[in-house]
Amino acid sequence: MSVAKTIEEKLTAAFSPSELKVLDESHLHAGHAGARPQGESHFRVEIVADSFHGMSRVAQQRAIYEVLSEELKTDIHALALTVRS
Repeated sequence: MSVAKTIEEKLTAAFSPSELKVLDESHLHAGHAGARPQGESHFRVEIVADSFHGMSRVAQQRAIYEVLSEELKTDIHALALTVRS
């Protein structure tokens, strides 16, 4: 399974978002530190979920990082987040 698909499935299971976009931006970072030759290392996630209501931006990001902790250790070099409730 692709890293993008794994991100999508894990975030959907954890937060039941009303909107979710997972964009692979690895091609923009080719040749940079942390870029993998096969790609799938740099992602932008846009997520809207009621789960984030009342949480600070830091708490929202921590919740997402926790869900994706394994992928952040191995596959994801960079993760840009836009989170809304």
